[in-house]
Amino acid sequence: MIRTFGTGSVCARLLSQGSKYATCRAAHHSGSFDVAIIGGGIVGLASSRELILRHPNLTFTLLEKEKELALHQTGHNSGVIHSGIYYTPGSLKAQLCVRGATLTYQYCQKKGVPYKRCGKLIVAVEREEIPRLKALYERGQMNNVQDLRLIDAKAIREKEPYCRGIMALDSPNTGIVDWQLVALTYGKDFQEVGGTVITDFEASDIKVAAESPAGSAEGLKYPIIIKSSQGKEVRCRFVLTCGGLYSDRLSEISGCSSEPRIVPFRGDYLVLKPEKNYLVRGNIYPVPNPRFPFLGFHFTPRMDGSVWLGPNAVLAFKREGYKLFDFDTQDFINAVSYRGLQRLVMKNIVYGMGEIYRGVFTSAQVKNLQKFIPELNPSDVLRGPSGVRAQALDAEGNLVDDFVFDGGKGELGSRILHVRNAPSPAASSSLAIAELIADEMEKRFQL
Repeated sequence: MIRTFGTGSVCARLLSQGSKYATCRAAHHSGSFDVAIIGGGIVGLASSRELILRHPNLTFTLLEKEKELALHQTGHNSGVIHSGIYYTPGSLKAQLCVRGATLTYQYCQKKGVPYKRCGKLIVAVEREEIPRLKALYERGQMNNVQDLRLIDAKAIREKEPYCRGIMALDSPNTGIVDWQLVALTYGKDFQEVGGTVITDFEASDIKVAAESPAGSAEGLKYPIIIKSSQGKEVRCRFVLTCGGLYSDRLSEISGCSSEPRIVPFRGDYLVLKPEKNYLVRGNIYPVPNPRFPFLGFHFTPRMDGSVWLGPNAVLAFKREGYKLFDFDTQDFINAVSYRGLQRLVMKNIVYGMGEIYRGVFTSAQVKNLQKFIPELNPSDVLRGPSGVRAQALDAEGNLVDDFVFDGGKGELGSRILHVRNAPSPAASSSLAIAELIADEMEKRFQL
């Protein structure tokens, strides 16, 4: 059983097995499939699993540009199972997160994937934050988030002895899990029922075949050709793209819309020194400020026992740029020349400069965190990992706040579905997103 292994060991074992199995499967397959899924992150893997379980008589392949699965956003996130408090009532985010969290707990229980339902406090430290906190509570109620309650300063200290606040929203059903492990388990399910995973396949072109392959008696049964940057080809009838940081580029190469545009934002975490982990029991979040586009610094316990603090949010100069000086010319030019980013920067220039400053100076980050845990000192933290968020922007500089799915026109556009924007809480929502995607593909393509 998976439960008997440490989380890291399970990840390593599944990565190893998945890569080996994918190579074997690809070597013995004809290269033609009913459905090809591009992108081996958590959304692509969950969707592949859902589709093949619904349609075991069809053939499916998942194409991943890296040598392993779930390496980017899935492997660099905070590990929180979100409960669905923040999102606009009636939005896809709200519906999918609430259902996705329930499905995640059920799935992890069934598969023996370790998790902790450690809870979350959204803490008001200033009286002016209380109306916003109460509004969050009402929003959570409208979203059907279970067991929410507002608590006072005494109850805050009972749950988090070192946390100081005047009121908090208590969400006991918020949890933590290793999302990379969850994603790899989805991939294992997919392969065990006959799905083919092909790694080291970077999709560089998607087009309609002009003629059937030489020697093929099938005609144009598989009219879509997906070509890799190394010249390999896969043929299929239908395509689902779950490209994350490259979702807009996958849409463009298939002749579909380039909007919304993906702009990468890097988030840098601090990590508590192990001897200071006692300061935090569960997730501790600030009350979101509607003037700013991101949630702000928070405290996040991890499955390995560590505690992450942060993140900030700064423009990344490379779509997979996890280090401060990572740079890609094409990614940089695409970002800074986009009118939507220029407008976002102008609207949030003071906030953005503050994020850069806090990213450089650890003490500035700690100062923000001390509002919640006064005992925290700069000497208690170390620089930690970073992640890059695929933030979709429209041309007016607005963050695209909800999930976006679309296709295109013509023979190719009518055979493709793009997951254009799957922001946080995509991991928490992954099984619910997969249901929605499978429903949409059945409707569009009569699978």
